[in-house]
Amino acid sequence: MIAINDLTFEIGSRALYDEANWHIKPGEKIGLIGANGTGKTTLLKIIVGEYAPTSGTISMGKEIKLGYLNQDLLSYQSDKTILHVAMEAFERQNQLHAEIEILLKKLETDYTDDLLHKLSDKQHEFESLDGYSIEYRAHEILAGLGFSDEEQNRQLSTFSGGWRMRVMLARILLQAPDILLLDEPTNHLDLPSIKWLETYLQAFDGAIVIVSHDRYFLDRVVKKIVESRKGKLIPYAGNYSFYLEEKALREEIQSGQYKNQQAKIKQEERLIERFRAKASKAKMAQSRIKALDKMERVDDVDDDNPSVNFSFKFSKQSGRHVIRMEHVSKSYPSVPILENAESVIEKGDKIALIGANGRGKSTLLRIVASADKAYEGLCETGHNVSQTFFAQHQLEALHLENEIIRELQAFAPKHTETELRTLLGCFLFTGDDVFKKIRVLSGGEKSRVALAKALTADANFLILDEPTNHLDIQSVNILIQALQQFEGTFILVSHDRYLLDKVANKIWYIEDRKIKEYPGTYAEYEEWQSKRPATSTKPVSDVKKERVADLATKENKPLNEDKGKQLKKLNQTLQKLEEEIGLLENSVKIAADELAKEEIYSNQMKLSAANQLYQGLTNQVQEMKREWETLAEQILELDSQ
Repeated sequence: MIAINDLTFEIGSRALYDEANWHIKPGEKIGLIGANGTGKTTLLKIIVGEYAPTSGTISMGKEIKLGYLNQDLLSYQSDKTILHVAMEAFERQNQLHAEIEILLKKLETDYTDDLLHKLSDKQHEFESLDGYSIEYRAHEILAGLGFSDEEQNRQLSTFSGGWRMRVMLARILLQAPDILLLDEPTNHLDLPSIKWLETYLQAFDGAIVIVSHDRYFLDRVVKKIVESRKGKLIPYAGNYSFYLEEKALREEIQSGQYKNQQAKIKQEERLIERFRAKASKAKMAQSRIKALDKMERVDDVDDDNPSVNFSFKFSKQSGRHVIRMEHVSKSYPSVPILENAESVIEKGDKIALIGANGRGKSTLLRIVASADKAYEGLCETGHNVSQTFFAQHQLEALHLENEIIRELQAFAPKHTETELRTLLGCFLFTGDDVFKKIRVLSGGEKSRVALAKALTADANFLILDEPTNHLDIQSVNILIQALQQFEGTFILVSHDRYLLDKVANKIWYIEDRKIKEYPGTYAEYEEWQSKRPATSTKPVSDVKKERVADLATKENKPLNEDKGKQLKKLNQTLQKLEEEIGLLENSVKIAADELAKEEIYSNQMKLSAANQLYQGLTNQVQEMKREWETLAEQILELDSQ
């Protein structure tokens, strides 16, 4: 589909790519990885034609349709509803729909055979392009990405950047391109939406190239890894876990070859030195010198996984209870978040706060951090607790004119420059990098500085809100090591499941406006969740039959029946329907969790059956919601009589 041959791309005097080669084949699902600054995003922009290579070629068929998700799409603005924006993906269907409407209008006054033929042709093409289902498909994709029916009718401009990026992703998925190029697609998604996207991409027929730091996501979606490294593109035939094993094996072989070659070089150099001064051996010495010069040298293995070697010390130990919450209630206008919630954070707890966006995770963190005091109830900080709060907005608090090392020295004067440089080295700032001005750093580099700053605080309690945003896999591994070595207490929000599983010993989630706790790792929590029984015990088909019977009965009631009784029964049916929708939505969630299990997605037969169940339940939820709207309209109409 796409052939990259001898690609060279230079920025100034630096070559990001040097005669790199890569062929993308139909249907391949590929993870494009590499450290920040190795040119992953640049390569995607070269493929779509935004950048021109210095030399080399990129070839693809003229009919190939690309779908490209990139972080620049955050700047897209529109006052149209997000449903309308998503449906912009159906360019030809929308054009046909507009033309059909014009023809229908003309036929009201000019009923001719020519117009009828044109209308018939347009309608036939519209139907062949599945035009009558495009709105349903847009609804389905947006719902999977976390948008309620009500939100789908809100203007795009009313949403935050992260939610706008979801709309852009929906629009690209609806285009059904031949190749999806996705640059950090999970950056603005919560865990339920990430799982939904995994399922969608697993079933996607076209080719996919994904740049992501989420190794769980890569493991579940891709079948091939391509590493951008030292100007080359190095393929590995497997998912991310296979890549780690295969790379370790290759590096072990390379290290052996390097050592053997170095031993041979030293031996040759000794012989040359020994015989160079002897006239009878001079010719042989010159021959060996030329052979050494022509020898293709094996590089030593670089250490791509620096270890954290820093003492995370704090001057005082906290008491047993770090945070105690009693009867905490918090709500925004028409949006209740917490209601009479209680919980305790104890010394040594490593808590992962998870759940869908909009459930109040960041709000709860702000309450814990005393950054939000507009709530009811008690949130009490324990004895000797000193805290630091990391959130993405704190990147803006960095002093742009400061050098990196000066920024940390001003914040943590108790640490020596050697200690701070050691920590910055862990966060990939080595040598003269520490003297860079903050203002010249990328978003990922600023995140690393802000995290390093947070970890130098004299705090025994860390509060971290999405600390992995803008970090590459290497930087996430550093953060994991840092949190594993931290001897205090922390609570963090993150959608990076690998990080959660490596650092947390408790899981918090908000359910029914209460703080619920699972005492274990994230992997154990996922297994427990998968075994939770569905709350609905009645078959969906039986529920639907009963509801249809109820509606049919109501439609055949005599006109003189008391209106109050009719309203009461209709309201009871409506309430029953709402409960059933809730139960079915829970079944949809359980079905979605099933799709995320390795034993399901790794078995084509099981995946197909599980996906069919998920789609069937999703369709039933949509049908129930339409019936709810019909019933609600009947109640309003009867009530207004």
